[in-house]
Amino acid sequence: MITLTVNGKKHTVDVPPDTPLLWVIREQLQLTGTKYGCGQGQCGACTVHIDGKARRSCITKVGEVKGKKIVTIERLPENHPVKQAWIVEQVPQCGYCQPGQIMQATSLLKEHPKPTDSQIESAMAGNLCRCGTYQRIRKAINRAAASGKGKKS
Repeated sequence: MITLTVNGKKHTVDVPPDTPLLWVIREQLQLTGTKYGCGQGQCGACTVHIDGKARRSCITKVGEVKGKKIVTIERLPENHPVKQAWIVEQVPQCGYCQPGQIMQATSLLKEHPKPTDSQIESAMAGNLCRCGTYQRIRKAINRAAASGKGKKS
């Protein structure tokens, strides 16, 4: 039995410690906002926050996150500045990558409240978007940063 704190709530799950966190989040906890993409930590669709840092949940073993705070896209309110900027800048097309993109962006803004375009590109480089909305993603991050509330989560 492994006890996790996800989105501020404690959950006890009966899984082997080497189970990917992504599968616990989606299958055991039924939080399906976090997406499966590549299963190798290379696309970013499964990005969550672990102790405030963006991490790929598909390659993070559940046994590694005992005692840590895990936050998924479901924890960010609809009026979160990053989510609002995403809407204004019309970032989503298919939408599949967006939870991971948003989680990566909020982590970036916590670390760099007023990021340069270079910092944005560097932080977001590991998050793939098959629709190619990278320009709009950068504009949305800049918009959230300009609001002064982008680091809120």
